[in-house]
Amino acid sequence: MPQLVVTGAMMACSFGAAPAALNATSAPTVMVSTPAATIMDHAPMVNIPSFGMCTSEANPAVAAATAAALGVPTPSACVPNTVAPWTPGAASTTINNQPALTSSCTCNCMWGGVITITNPGQTVVTAS
Repeated sequence: MPQLVVTGAMMACSFGAAPAALNATSAPTVMVSTPAATIMDHAPMVNIPSFGMCTSEANPAVAAATAAALGVPTPSACVPNTVAPWTPGAASTTINNQPALTSSCTCNCMWGGVITITNPGQTVVTAS
């Protein structure tokens, strides 16, 4: 079952070299354990930071670095280009009239990468 995603959730990009932490800003007053995220938390470098280095040939910086290296694939600094919200969003949970972001959502980067949630940022604690 998908979990709600909060600030600090860990993400990975299929073309990125390192994980990155989500910064939820669309619903700053809705707290689960920290601010909860919605599908609208997709702004590059605001909500979704760099994943280190990018290896996608669709990224103009990677293409230029590869061309300068005479065709040898050359990663370049990752600057996410996420122009559309996360999908699909929670089916029945909304925050500020937007679907909540869940751990099963993905966000597409214009350079071809698919960003996934690897850890939703919440820890379930049960009493024994």
